[in-house]
Amino acid sequence: MSHVTVILLYFTSFFTLINPLGVMPVYLTMTDGLSKKARKKTAMKAILTASLVLILFAVSGKYLFDFFGISVAGLKVVGGVLFFIMGYDMLNARLSRMKLREDEVDAYVDDVAITPLGIPMIAGPGAITNAIVLMGDAKTLLGRGEVIVSIILVSIVSLLILLGATGITKFLGTSGNKILMKFMGLIVMMIAVEFFFQGITPYVQAILH
Repeated sequence: MSHVTVILLYFTSFFTLINPLGVMPVYLTMTDGLSKKARKKTAMKAILTASLVLILFAVSGKYLFDFFGISVAGLKVVGGVLFFIMGYDMLNARLSRMKLREDEVDAYVDDVAITPLGIPMIAGPGAITNAIVLMGDAKTLLGRGEVIVSIILVSIVSLLILLGATGITKFLGTSGNKILMKFMGLIVMMIAVEFFFQGITPYVQAILH
């Protein structure tokens, strides 16, 4: 296969796992009440955080996991718990912040951009695992470069999707946003349950055996 084809295949796998279209409603509700500039800053910081995490795990993930004794299953359990809490808050329409004071905006942007948007919404267990596996399969320096390029490309596309999402809030209005948030809360909670049980299954099997 040509290098372009390989990068497109890697890109598709990352795009499917990251699912920026699914991240978009969470981003919209968590940045509700922020200025356009603050929303843009949140999106950029979230994508930058996720990109750095994915590249870090692609390059040294296997060694990090081995060194700290971390497993992908453990990552899924933690991700599942975080998702469930966030989904519950969304379902109860508590995720959206009220108007923040000017001196609180930067701190809020930093908080939500790193967690939960950057990790584990964008750079979740699936995307991190994919980065580690693809980099492990890459036998040459060029092959490793293709993995990094695909991460950068999917990050750029995800950023464009989030930046374009700000206009949707105005279109939906307050009631529309609340309905969307409750609906996405259910989806996020279902994803959380799947993540949790996928992660805890190996531990249960080990105990039973």
